[in-house]
Amino acid sequence: MKKVFITTAIDYTNDVVHIGHAYQKIVADCCARYYRIALDKENVFFLTGTDEHGGNIEEAASARGKSPKDFVDEIADKDKKQWKTLNVSYDRFIRTTDEDHKKTVADFWKKSLARDDIYKGTFRGLYCLGCESYKTEREIENNKCPLHKTKTLQKMEEENYFFRWTKYQNFLEKILGRFSTKTPQLIYPQGQHEMQSFLAFPGLSDIPISRPKEKISWGIPVPNDPTQVIYVWFDALINYYTAGFQKGFWDDDTEIIHIIGKDNLRWHALLWPAMLASVGVRLPNQIYSHGFINLNGQKISKSLGNVIRSDALVEQFGTDAVRYFFLKYGPLVDDVDISIDKIKKVYNSELADGLGNTISRLAKLCETSGFLFKNKKPNINLSVGMAISLFYFHKALEMIWQKIDEINQSFDKKEPWNLKGDALFEFLKTQVKRILQIAVDLEPFMPETSKKFFVQFSQEKIKASDASFPRRRQIFKI
Repeated sequence: MKKVFITTAIDYTNDVVHIGHAYQKIVADCCARYYRIALDKENVFFLTGTDEHGGNIEEAASARGKSPKDFVDEIADKDKKQWKTLNVSYDRFIRTTDEDHKKTVADFWKKSLARDDIYKGTFRGLYCLGCESYKTEREIENNKCPLHKTKTLQKMEEENYFFRWTKYQNFLEKILGRFSTKTPQLIYPQGQHEMQSFLAFPGLSDIPISRPKEKISWGIPVPNDPTQVIYVWFDALINYYTAGFQKGFWDDDTEIIHIIGKDNLRWHALLWPAMLASVGVRLPNQIYSHGFINLNGQKISKSLGNVIRSDALVEQFGTDAVRYFFLKYGPLVDDVDISIDKIKKVYNSELADGLGNTISRLAKLCETSGFLFKNKKPNINLSVGMAISLFYFHKALEMIWQKIDEINQSFDKKEPWNLKGDALFEFLKTQVKRILQIAVDLEPFMPETSKKFFVQFSQEKIKASDASFPRRRQIFKI
C-alpha cells in the first residue's frame, strides 16, 4: 500500500446533517489521521461532501420558497460547519453541483453508452422519493418504504434510459466470492453474504438511470438527450471517481476505501462496481458498511422530532469527548442505541475520572518535584495502528485505556508521594513516557487532546493545568 483514498457517503441535502450521520465521518477521519501518520500526508486523500440533485431536493427547496441551487448552497455550508465542530479533516468537500463533477458524470455516461450499456426503455413500478430509489414488491412493507414510512410510494410509468445491470451479474458474483472462497472480502465487517443472496435471488434487473426533465428538472442533463436528467444515484456514486482520479488516487498504487451506512450498501456493492466495469475503471478495495445509531430507542428522524445536531453535543461535552464516545461505542456492526445520559456516564467515568484525572495527578506531581525531563516523541503503537486499519476502533481505545490503568496502578503500588530523589525521578520518568505514548496513540481519535497532552508532557519542566475533562454533573436539554 503506497497511497490511501478514504471516502464517506455524500449526504443528501434535503436537510442539515445530524448525529446519525456523525459516526461515519468520525470513523473516516480517524482512519485518515492514522494513515497520514503511517504513510505521510501527501499519500492520503479523504473525501466527503453533499449529494445535491433529485426530486427530493426540488420538493424541499420549493417548501422553503428557494431555488434548488440556493437551497443546496445553504445546506452544504451548514453541513461543513457541523463537520468542523467534530474536527473532521477532509481534504475535499465535493458537491455534485461542482462543475468538474458534472463534466465527469457526462463523460462517464458517454463511455458507458459507447459500450452499449445504456439504452432507452419504459419503466413501470414503484419509486420512493425519500430514498430516490426504485422499489420492488419484495422491498416494501405495508405498501411503504421501510426507511420512509411517512412518504407515499409513487407509481410510475415513464420513458427512461436504462443501465444494463444484468450484463454484470456474473462479474458481481465473481468479485463477491460466490464461486471462490479465496476472493478477498470486498464488504466489511458484514453484508457480503446479504449481497451474494440478493444476486442469487431475485437477481439483477436493468435499472433506470434517468428521469424525464418534465418530472424532475434538478439534475445533470443526459448528454445525448436534453429531455432527460441523470438519475441521482448514478450521478452521486461517480463523485468518488471525480475527486479520486483528479487527485491521482484512482490508480493501482492506491487502497480505495468506501465508508458507508448499511442502507447504501446495495448501490455501493452492486451498482457502483458494475458502473466502473462498464467504463473500464478499477474497483475500490473495500467497502466498510456500518449499522445505524438510534436515539432513546427510536430511529433518528425529523418527523419524530428527535434530531440532534453534532454541534449541540459538542457544546455540552466537547469535540474530543463526542469523537471518543462514537468511536468506542458506535455501530461498528450492529445498530446501537444512544442517549444523552449514556454519553454523560461515559464522559464522567472514562474521560473525567479516567484519562483526565490520571493526567492531572501526574502533571501536578511532576511540577512539585521540580525535576527536568527530556523525552523524544514516540511512534504510534503498532497494535493501535493495526486495530485502526481493521476498523477495530473500540479495541484500539481499550489498548490505550489499559496503559492509563497501568499508570494508576503504578501510583497505587509505588505511592510516589512517599518517594524522594532518584526513586521519585525514575518513577515519574517512566510515567511521563507512558503518557507521551498515550498522547501519540490518541491522535487519530482525539486530536485536540493528543496535542494538548503531548505539548504539556514534552516540556523539560512539566506544569499542571486545568482539568481536561471536568465532570459533568448537569447537562442542558438538547
